[in-house]
Amino acid sequence: MRFQDISAVIEVLDDAYAEGIKTFMCTTHERMSAVCDYFRANPEKYPGYKFYPCLPYAHKYANAAAELGVLGALRSFLPEENALGALLRGGVSLATKDVEGLARLLIGAEMKMFAGLDAPVIFLQNVATDFLLGLGFDEAFRMFADCVREDYHAEPGFITMNAPALLTKLDKVGIRNPIICANFNKIGFRMCGGMQAYEELIAHGKCRFIAMSVLASGALRPQEALEYVCRFPQIESVVFGASGRRNIAQTKQLIDQLTPV
Repeated sequence: MRFQDISAVIEVLDDAYAEGIKTFMCTTHERMSAVCDYFRANPEKYPGYKFYPCLPYAHKYANAAAELGVLGALRSFLPEENALGALLRGGVSLATKDVEGLARLLIGAEMKMFAGLDAPVIFLQNVATDFLLGLGFDEAFRMFADCVREDYHAEPGFITMNAPALLTKLDKVGIRNPIICANFNKIGFRMCGGMQAYEELIAHGKCRFIAMSVLASGALRPQEALEYVCRFPQIESVVFGASGRRNIAQTKQLIDQLTPV
């Protein structure tokens, strides 16, 4: 309820920025449009600020599919400009099974809200990553990576609940040293493939790893949790959720203190 008011979102982002955190990882939730509008209107307040969009926002697709059907849902998210052409292209993509063409249209629709903002990494959400992983549709990862690099001059990132399995598939389709964001915590919470496999792929520098769920959804105290994560200097970043400056400051200070020089 609190964050239905965009000013409350901006307040937390301002708190994080004041603590030296200048990267916001976010979904393509419809309310993000207002946040993006604010940052576009106030660039002088946030030098060096970066967005890490994570797409697709699966709930809106599921809701639209329930209301409009699968094809209707896809069409509803295609770009509005030159709508007829976009719809025809989407229809042709479905008819010819040109999944890549349709994917580029949908990625474009999701990324529209970030136009003019610095988004150097664009992530495929774990709900999509792991669905494709389960299907064995490995080529889809290459399609996503190509689109992100060619259309947005950004790096593709992949969020997953099974980093070891994903890394094997990305290597198979030629994606080397990928950016992977996955759970990494002291008790192995939601670390499919086992803690040892995660520790090995991180220690051997097989990917650029971003740790998430480091507190194991609250099962670990921050000090204990971050002592474990910071033992691995190869981990480039930690992503965490917070709703107030005190928690933001505490987490950042612990990471700074525990990270080897």
